[in-house]
Amino acid sequence: MRPHLSPLIHIPSCTHSIQALSYLPLNPQTLLQSLKPFSSSSSDQKPKWNSKTTLIINNPTLLIMESCDSMFQLKQIQAHMTRTGLIFHLFPVSRVLSFCALADTGDIHYAHVLFSQISEPNVYMWNTMIRGYCKAQIPVMGFSLFRRMVQERVEVDRRSFVFVLKACEMFRGFELGKSVHCRIWKVGFTSDLVVQNGLIHFYANDECLIYARQVFNESPERDVVSWTTMIDGYAQKNECDEALKLFDLMLESDVEPNEVTMITVLSACSKKGDIGLGKSIHEYVKMTNVNCTLTLINVLVDMYVKCGCLATAREIFDKMETKDVFSWTSMINGYAKNGELDLARKCFDEMPKRNIVSWNAMIAGYSQNNRPKEALELFHDMEKGGLVPIESTLVCVLSACAQSGCLDLGQQIHHYYIGQRRIKLSVILANAFMDMYAKCGNIDAAAELFNEMQERDLVSWNSMIVGCASHGHAEKALILFEQMQNMGFKPDDITFVGILSACSHGGFVAQGREYFQKMERAFGMKPKVEHYACMIDLLGRIGLLEEAHALITKMPMEPDEAVWGALLNACRMHGNVELGKLAADKLLHLNPNDSGIYILLASICASKQRWVDVRLVRSMMRERGVKKTPGRSSIEVEGVVHEFLAADESHPQSKTIYEVLYELGLLSELENSASITIQPI
Repeated sequence: MRPHLSPLIHIPSCTHSIQALSYLPLNPQTLLQSLKPFSSSSSDQKPKWNSKTTLIINNPTLLIMESCDSMFQLKQIQAHMTRTGLIFHLFPVSRVLSFCALADTGDIHYAHVLFSQISEPNVYMWNTMIRGYCKAQIPVMGFSLFRRMVQERVEVDRRSFVFVLKACEMFRGFELGKSVHCRIWKVGFTSDLVVQNGLIHFYANDECLIYARQVFNESPERDVVSWTTMIDGYAQKNECDEALKLFDLMLESDVEPNEVTMITVLSACSKKGDIGLGKSIHEYVKMTNVNCTLTLINVLVDMYVKCGCLATAREIFDKMETKDVFSWTSMINGYAKNGELDLARKCFDEMPKRNIVSWNAMIAGYSQNNRPKEALELFHDMEKGGLVPIESTLVCVLSACAQSGCLDLGQQIHHYYIGQRRIKLSVILANAFMDMYAKCGNIDAAAELFNEMQERDLVSWNSMIVGCASHGHAEKALILFEQMQNMGFKPDDITFVGILSACSHGGFVAQGREYFQKMERAFGMKPKVEHYACMIDLLGRIGLLEEAHALITKMPMEPDEAVWGALLNACRMHGNVELGKLAADKLLHLNPNDSGIYILLASICASKQRWVDVRLVRSMMRERGVKKTPGRSSIEVEGVVHEFLAADESHPQSKTIYEVLYELGLLSELENSASITIQPI
């Protein structure tokens, strides 16, 4: 049976509301009993959609409506309201509309159908729909409704402007936001504090701080929200000095900051890395009545971590009565970035609850501190635990694959997460895959991925140039460099490391010299120590040892191990003992315990049969207690990397391995003996 249609509202037969009538209990009392578990008496907290309602409601059905938490319940209540006629009044229907549009379990499309049946919706209903579309991530529809309000001459209020500005902010509609600003001027809301704060927030979040500051300066009245929004705008754009200056002005204006203000200011201190200022802000928080919530304390811990004061961060952390995932993750990040991975892992293992960010922090810690094996083991544990990685997880894991040469695992990740469309291939992720493929020896796969990229950034070009250079494709690297510039990209330090490395591997001395000079002359970049190391390697490889040494003496900075190491290696290649001894001496001053330096120097001396010098080098090793680091090899079998040392017997299959090696040796000897021609006597 079709329900009676009212001029105020009707329920179309095509919607699920008719179906909801079949679930309707026989009378209101039965309805109340059936929904009693969902009533306000059974829950201490109201659902988010009506948490700000301050009206006193006595109607039993509407009381149940206030505690509704699913569309199934909503449709039962709506059906009952339709039978009793309650739905044909503005307030009851507005509560139904609010739930559909704003509740986490609501349905914005159902709200749209309901709203379209209301003959004369009031401004609250219009605002609810605009806000609902923003919550549902459909801000264009929210703006469209506001435009209808203007066209139909609906009398807007302050909340209408705040919600529509939020919609413009969400879809980056700067020009449309400016048109809303014009409307605000036209209808006389320019002096309304709430609207002014909405405008400041819109412009600040759209990174138009000039406009935001103009509105802020012209505001006849400013409250803590005005100041905090403006400070946050500067902090988010990394204009930390301006943010902190504004905070000082706020204090001079006798406006008392709140918790959100202090979070924003501490965030600016974190980004600036100013521990002195951070401590002074901390002292201010202690002395004032600012509410020290868990979020504020977490930001304090994070500030001390990012400013390098781990001891203070730990002190605050240990005193916290309540800790959440963010608290623990901040400490993990701090320890990991400081290289204290055992302490980071201890925190990770002690966490009562972990989320994907926690796992990311620990995996990144291992990956960034050259412990790829632990990073990959943790990634496997995370997958076994049912957590789905996000982009940043895979970036860290791919870096670990690149460090350890785990090509199989990198390919599996590519196939499973990207090939099967579980994660979108962003530019950042594509760059990580290219780097992994190149470092694991599959430059063709890296090139294929690069060619398929519809969008590239500077890192994409750098990854490909460096990859080609390291694989000996010098000419290809130089061609990519020219293409990159033609596409409008300006090279950076890493680009030139790749280009100079390519010239070194290709023996392109003239081009290398030209690129080295063009760094400063054409691009305004002063060469860094790594660029000098590439040039020393380039000159040394073709035997220009004296020129390489002369370049070292002209360096504007102190040469490091890479520079002297490049010269020492060149001396080994070309048998220059005297210059080799000079380079080795410099290296031993920088790192006296590196056995490779002694071995390399001894090799140079031995190549020229200078046995006295060889004995002297070995004597130096004995006196200083330096032992030769055993050679290490690794091989990947079915995604597992196995490491071996010289004369190593620690591998569980070492007996079988040595038996196979022995058999291979015998076969080799048989092959050699069979190829020997026996001369007749």
